[in-house]
Amino acid sequence: MRDLSKDTSLLSLNTATVRKQWTLAQIIDGCARHDIGGISPWRDQVAECGLDEAARLVRDAGLKVTGLCRGGMFPAAGKAGLQANIEDNKRAIDEAATLGAECLVLVVGGLPEGSRDLALARSQVFDGIGAVSEYARSCKMPLAIEPLHPMYAADRACVNTTAQALDMCDRLGDGVGVALDAYHVWWDPDIEAQIARAGRNGQLLAWHVCDWLVPTKDLLLDRGMPGDGVIDLKKLRGWVEDAGYTGSCEVEIFSQDTWWTKDPDTVLKTCIERHQTVV
Repeated sequence: MRDLSKDTSLLSLNTATVRKQWTLAQIIDGCARHDIGGISPWRDQVAECGLDEAARLVRDAGLKVTGLCRGGMFPAAGKAGLQANIEDNKRAIDEAATLGAECLVLVVGGLPEGSRDLALARSQVFDGIGAVSEYARSCKMPLAIEPLHPMYAADRACVNTTAQALDMCDRLGDGVGVALDAYHVWWDPDIEAQIARAGRNGQLLAWHVCDWLVPTKDLLLDRGMPGDGVIDLKKLRGWVEDAGYTGSCEVEIFSQDTWWTKDPDTVLKTCIERHQTVV
């Protein structure tokens, strides 16, 4: 088994982890200073910095862009909205390609406004990814569907299990895989088998980690630093490695009351220490 935890070149920082303290330029500089090998920025941060400038800063720092967050949000109440979301995803593909990202992460979206039809939302997600997948292939940009915990089915992502995401990947074909986030998949009794399935089919594109706190005060903004919660991250990491994944381990933490209040250099040092001892 390859150990992904000892080499900081295999650690990536999702910029959400320190987005409240630092600009994107500062995050890039911080990752370089701490010898963190990768970064995964959010589109709003890239837009604020400027796409070309962000790409230059990343290149100059020698960082991998392990993913761009995020595409997706496909469902809409009418044809105009659906088409607008498709066009926005094509722009996201272009941005990811300019940054040299390893994938575009898709948080696929929930129920259209005013709808209670979950099956319709999932159908719109499948159709939306299908509508941009050929363009993504032409740009050589893998699309990584991120299944989110079922608590987000209504508003953020109606794709909620790894099996469900992989079923879509199988139907959509080459260039579409999954981004697995421990926070969203740790509870799934079928996750070991689904990670192995993704590995067999070359569909495991990204691996994100944080921890599930007990109690959790806010289901969106109270994620834990690895090691501070109840997820068996070493076991999950072992399954990911056994599946043949050799990419980066991306720390992604939304923490309004804890980690977003701390000195960002301290946050990065803690990410490195936990990556080496807990993940």
